[in-house]
Amino acid sequence: MLWWSALRMKMADTVAAGLAEGKETEPEGKEKENLADDAHTRTEKASSIPETLGFYERKTVNPERKRNLSDLSLLRFISAELTRGYFLEHNEAKYTERRERVYTCMRIPKELEKLMLFGFFLCLDAFLYVFTLLPMRVILALIKLLTLPCCGLNGTRLLQPAQVCDVLKGFIMVICYFMMHYVDYSMMYHLIRGQSVIKLYIIYNMLEVADRLFSSFGQDILDALYWTATEPKEKKRAHIGVIPHFFMAVFYVFLHAILILVQATTLNVAFNSHNKSLLTIMMSNNFVEIKGSVFKKFEKNNLFQMSNSDIKERFTNYVLLLIVCLRNMEQFSWNPDHLWVLFPDVCMVIASEIAVDIVKHAFITKFNDITADVYSEYRTSLAFELVSSRQKNAYTDYSDTVSRRMGFIPLPLAVLLTRVVTSSVKVQGSLAFICVLLFYLGLITLKVLNSIVLLGKSCSYVKEAKMEEKLFQNPSTSAPGKPTSKTNNVFHPPTADASQDSSESVTSQPVQRSNISTPILPNSNSDQFLTTPDGEEKDITQDRSELKHRASKKDLLEIDRFTICGNRID
Repeated sequence: MLWWSALRMKMADTVAAGLAEGKETEPEGKEKENLADDAHTRTEKASSIPETLGFYERKTVNPERKRNLSDLSLLRFISAELTRGYFLEHNEAKYTERRERVYTCMRIPKELEKLMLFGFFLCLDAFLYVFTLLPMRVILALIKLLTLPCCGLNGTRLLQPAQVCDVLKGFIMVICYFMMHYVDYSMMYHLIRGQSVIKLYIIYNMLEVADRLFSSFGQDILDALYWTATEPKEKKRAHIGVIPHFFMAVFYVFLHAILILVQATTLNVAFNSHNKSLLTIMMSNNFVEIKGSVFKKFEKNNLFQMSNSDIKERFTNYVLLLIVCLRNMEQFSWNPDHLWVLFPDVCMVIASEIAVDIVKHAFITKFNDITADVYSEYRTSLAFELVSSRQKNAYTDYSDTVSRRMGFIPLPLAVLLTRVVTSSVKVQGSLAFICVLLFYLGLITLKVLNSIVLLGKSCSYVKEAKMEEKLFQNPSTSAPGKPTSKTNNVFHPPTADASQDSSESVTSQPVQRSNISTPILPNSNSDQFLTTPDGEEKDITQDRSELKHRASKKDLLEIDRFTICGNRID
């Protein structure tokens, strides 16, 4: 029993010692509980930490959070990207505008080619006039001048102003034609052919720039001659005389004809080169024109000038190609098989020119928010000038109007073509003279038919634009391109219905309805205010330093050729 008693006493001592130890370790248990509470608080704070790439900055997350993190996997991201949707109708106006831009670009080739075709036949009409009707008018004027002693003077003028201008044109052409005989085409051809390709490329670019410079200043020289010869004599003399002006005009026409001859010779060398490298470079030069014009700001007036310049350039290129074909056919004894050798190159040059014009105008209208309907306005403006030149109150010949508008001066080109044709075609025998007479009658027939069709189409365009009342207004007596009065810059629709539709304003831009007062325009002798941007008016005070820009509208009929490229930017 002793051993049992000892065991019980030992167990009691052990229990007592355990209780005492429990009392001593109770604070430590509370500390553990406090630590657990702090850990739970830190976990809740970690749940509020922002998420970065699907992970928390602290590693202590609960199991539910771990399950949410497992859902942000790469497959889940790819699946979300593949099934992500959006609604275009939330921005309907924007996408409708983009679609209209695409439709406008699709309409540009058709509308542009309509304008180009109409302008081409206008240039053809002015060009054929020099060969057909001008010689007859000169002969009639000379007959009247020779028969004056028999008929007597009915008035103060020996000849009418139009007859004086015709005689001057005839004398200029005859003198320049005989001067062109001193220019050796064969020597010029071999001199140009001996140059390197890069030199010829630079020469051709320089010739294009020089041609634009000559066209810009040449018509001014001719107009100065015509006005000096027909100016009323009672006015005070403020010029150097008719004879100096006449020699200046002859000198200009001769130099411009030589310039076009060098252009045609360079193009002929490109056609006859073996590897066609020069022809390829010259064609690629057309695409450089896109870079120089597409990324500029263009208003409607500037685009009108560029369109006229493109019409003139295309017609001139056709005449140059005709000269090249004539010279090549002469060298091959008029073998028709050689014509088919030249035909692919001719088509390639024409196709590149058309493609460049379409791309250039398409992007210009796109970047400047210009609709395709503007080309019908340009066509109507040209048609109005043709119709107005047939009126009794016309103040210029239509060929001169085309020259001022497009920069196309037919006299140098006509002199050069006459010189090339007479040197390439030998007329011998009575049968050859009969063929020449029939050819001349054919040209007259073509000129008359072309004029009739153009006049009919022009009348229809003017009627569609409701511009008949403008035909009976007196012609402007101010300088070209400058308004005569304040009302000339505002287009007044003929009917009340037309005033509600801005598309009725064909040759002028619509005026804002809220602005009732007419803008004040300057009386300036310079060409500073020939064109003004859309949506801007120029309010000119007496002090030029206080110039304020507002919305001024400019009539297309008052826009004249004033730069070499026709794309002045205000």
